[in-house]
Amino acid sequence: MTTRTIVELHILQTVPPSNLNRDDTGTPKSAVYGGVRRARVSSQAWKRATRQAFQEILDPQDLGVRTRRLAELLGKRIGELAPSIPEADAWALAAETVTAATGAKMEPPKRNAKDERPEPAPEGKYLIFLSARQLDALAELAVQGRDDIKTFFKNKENKAAAKKHANSRHSIDIALFGRMVADASDINVDAAAQVAHAISVHRADVESDYYTAVDDHKEREDDDNGAGMIGTVEFNSATLYRYAALDIDQLRRNLGKGLREDEPVDAPVRRAVEAFVRGFAESLPTGKINTFGHHTLPDAVVVKVRSSRPVNFVGAFERPCKADQDSGGYVREASERLAKQIPAIETAFGAADDTLSWVTRAGDDTEPLASLGAELPLKELVSAVGAEIERRQNGSA
Repeated sequence: MTTRTIVELHILQTVPPSNLNRDDTGTPKSAVYGGVRRARVSSQAWKRATRQAFQEILDPQDLGVRTRRLAELLGKRIGELAPSIPEADAWALAAETVTAATGAKMEPPKRNAKDERPEPAPEGKYLIFLSARQLDALAELAVQGRDDIKTFFKNKENKAAAKKHANSRHSIDIALFGRMVADASDINVDAAAQVAHAISVHRADVESDYYTAVDDHKEREDDDNGAGMIGTVEFNSATLYRYAALDIDQLRRNLGKGLREDEPVDAPVRRAVEAFVRGFAESLPTGKINTFGHHTLPDAVVVKVRSSRPVNFVGAFERPCKADQDSGGYVREASERLAKQIPAIETAFGAADDTLSWVTRAGDDTEPLASLGAELPLKELVSAVGAEIERRQNGSA
């Protein structure tokens, strides 16, 4: 049987009154699971938070940018390579190069006829994800065709080179989270990471906060006819179960032969895995964060490296947890449930074979999870997972 290498993260995290991820009406997102309403944070929200965490973890050259304003970004790189090219001409070169590489049309954004500001850079109709190294390579190609860029890309070899540059040396975030290009499906990238919607392990109700703001500069001292502003904001609080799975084989295919010329082939894979484990564990969506200041870290992180299909253990919470009658709280029961569910499922389906587990936890309430794997602080856990992935990449699995 062909084996795989999968990294799983199972996280319990408590957030106080907050609105991490809201819908179009401003209400915290929710879902019905196990017959009751749960707090929910979408996978997209936590993937973005993870990508933002990468800014502090990884070299900018290992990352990409997802934007409609590629002509502006690429134009800046073109200007750095050839300072004599005027900015507007660099944008035009960039727009043609992006179109050749991705098929996406780049056009100046529509503006009010009375707008007298200089013409802005062309923009795409949708977001496109390109790595820093892909942008660098495309900039060099654009400078080569600077004399007549349209004719330059009518040459099949030049156009093929543009596509090749857009489809090689992917950044770590593109390799992890994938890329879809509507006009060029042949340069799409299948995501190596799967992130579940986080849901509360218990029933969670939405509450509403009525607030007022006082005018600091009243016309008269006795002018006290109500507040300067009033409003409401909705929120909830929850103990969340968060889950993500990372397909190392897909990640390796996406990263190809490596991002840097001076490192072993397996180095980008280990670096990507360690960044993902740390970034996903420590990140937090920032919706309404100035209002609620919900800066928490996980209560517990369980990481598994297995050789079979990934397994989400959310079934441990299909029956919602109940708050402790004497002292309140959900973390203790959630930890007990998860500590029972994981070995039960793995034993029943033989999923524990050749599986390694690590645990980072805090507090007495998470003690039941200590039996699931080697206990380590997060920094050491990340390094241990990376070492195991490197070992498997070197053919020692």
